[in-house]
Parts: sequence; structure tokens; C-alpha cells
Amino acid sequence: MDSPRSDLWTTEMLADHLRVPVATIYNWRWAGKGPRAIRVGRHLRYRRSDVEAWLEQQADPIPAA
Repeated sequence: MDSPRSDLWTTEMLADHLRVPVATIYNWRWAGKGPRAIRVGRHLRYRRSDVEAWLEQQADPIPAA
């Protein structure tokens, strides 16, 4: 069973999950384009549900038939 903490990802975990460099995550954050982050002290954490919602928003629209 997953612990509740497994729903909070570090920047490195997010980058690994999305298969992008860590620098890309920071660039997205700086540009206001990436998934929502939570600041825990000086550390950033990403909720799995926020990442999945953000990914859904990034999907291309379904083309009209």
C-alpha cells in the first residue's frame, strides 16, 4: 500500500515521471506553465493529482469528425 507521502513528488521525481530534465521543470515554473507546486519550507513538492490534472490540460483537443 502506498503511503500518503507517495502522492507528493520532488522536482526530481516529477522530472523522472515526465521524462524531462529537472531544468525544464524549473523553467516551466518560472514561466508559470508547469503543474502546481506546494512549497514545504524551501522545498517544492508536487501532488500527483495536480500533475495528472495539468497533464490533462496539456492534451491536444479531439479533432472534429
